[in-house]
Amino acid sequence: MKMCYVYILKCSDDTLYTGWTNNLNKRVETHSKGKGAKYTRARLPIKLVYYEEYTDKISAQKREYEIKQLTRKEKLDLINGLS
Repeated sequence: MKMCYVYILKCSDDTLYTGWTNNLNKRVETHSKGKGAKYTRARLPIKLVYYEEYTDKISAQKREYEIKQLTRKEKLDLINGLS
């Protein structure tokens, strides 16, 4: 079974980018090469700071949406294991 991942990247301007993928290493590499989302392309370098694993795409997409609704502080708390 192929795993899906929700991830948070920290960009060079200290902003956070949230996404989902079924191949975490490849997706982070794509972002790092400036071939990912337009948002991260303009904010290189990026660093993977958080991820969660899911067994299906729908769960990962739902969680991505939930994380995107969080405030910056709530995302930082999640990253730091405080939530």
